[in-house]
Amino acid sequence: MTQHKFPIDVMTLSIDVGGSGLKAALLDKAGEMASERVRIETPYPCPPERLVSTILELSTQLPGFHRVSVGFPGLVRDGRVFNIPSLTKSTLEGEVDPKLVELWDGFDLAQALDDAFHVPVRVANDADVQGSAVIRGEGFEFVITLGTGCGSALFFDGRLLPHLELGHAPFRKGFTYEEQIGNAARREVGKERWARRVVKAIDSFNSFLFFDHIYIGGGNARLLVDLDVDLGPNATIVSNTAGILGGIAIWERDI
Repeated sequence: MTQHKFPIDVMTLSIDVGGSGLKAALLDKAGEMASERVRIETPYPCPPERLVSTILELSTQLPGFHRVSVGFPGLVRDGRVFNIPSLTKSTLEGEVDPKLVELWDGFDLAQALDDAFHVPVRVANDADVQGSAVIRGEGFEFVITLGTGCGSALFFDGRLLPHLELGHAPFRKGFTYEEQIGNAARREVGKERWARRVVKAIDSFNSFLFFDHIYIGGGNARLLVDLDVDLGPNATIVSNTAGILGGIAIWERDI
């Protein structure tokens, strides 16, 4: 991994790419927000070049950064995209477009953004970024994000493990976790029934992961708080701002 020299007062532009919106903020060297969080809608259809131009547009509201961190909703390895269910759809809740799948498959998003920004850029899965901001670094920790889909990240003693798209694994009644507890499912069945599914999903994940602690984030996690859902002593609901605050941690971890 390329080593970069940054000023002591390094500022990081941290971007959280979501299926419905792109959020960003400046982070100081301590990982604290040094600006207001800004947001724009995710454009559809969204081929790679359009996402890059949209991220550049968003960044104009937050000048003065030395590096960029991007949390991305899909499988990312060494800055390349290999699976991205949300942005390969022609609309937010539409069908997957084979042409978009082809355009995104293997796309070097980190390099494209590096070329566009002219500063160092790191791109990682959004759940990996969020998890990096909230874990305690003790034992086997599991992170899920409940938003447009269902993201996941795994850590052991503070080390990020290889990313697995667990949200796309079979869950129940022939459906995946994402199909059962993603945002489309929540809208279809209502928040109470959706929350019961989330509890079942957590139990299901634990039946084969045997995690020490689970962290639940993403835009829909707050509904579990509103409904006062009992998730047990080994579960913590975390703020959705973690998707941005993790932008410092991915420069400190081997991602």
